[in-house]
Amino acid sequence: MTAAAADVPLGRALVEEATKKSGLIWVRGTGPARALWHVWHEGAAHLVGDGPGEQPLPAGLTDGSAAEVTVRSKDKGGRLVAWTAAVTELAPHSEQWEAAVAELKGKRLNAPDAERMTERWARECRVLRLTPGEFRTELPDGSLAAAPLPTSATTRRPVPAGLPRLLKQGRKG
Repeated sequence: MTAAAADVPLGRALVEEATKKSGLIWVRGTGPARALWHVWHEGAAHLVGDGPGEQPLPAGLTDGSAAEVTVRSKDKGGRLVAWTAAVTELAPHSEQWEAAVAELKGKRLNAPDAERMTERWARECRVLRLTPGEFRTELPDGSLAAAPLPTSATTRRPVPAGLPRLLKQGRKG
């Protein structure tokens, strides 16, 4: 169910403000949704990824495709709004790309090559513009919980035998 015609300006404002303030948005292409950092610039969410050291973008995010974006509340973390997006891949060094990258560069944390980061993005990454379309503010019927995506960063191992004793000693002092 989409918003009524009278609610469109209010809904567009909600999409913009919620997306601007949220550090992460959940984006789904053709596969599972991924949490991605972004910036809001000139009426759309902009992402950088799919290169070495950058966030992996969801499958199916290609120029001209559509995506589903879910925005969470910054303070509570709950779902605020979901919207469909038209995906545009920005050509490296185009005017739109330069403007978007200037904003993205300011939000990129812990880059290993901060001084040459934009050059690397132009060579090895994709910069995408997600332009909002229809939006929904109603909550889903189910939980939408999903199993975590596979990752090589998993560190789950058995608890070392001496750890419970060490933790117990720490509480005494």
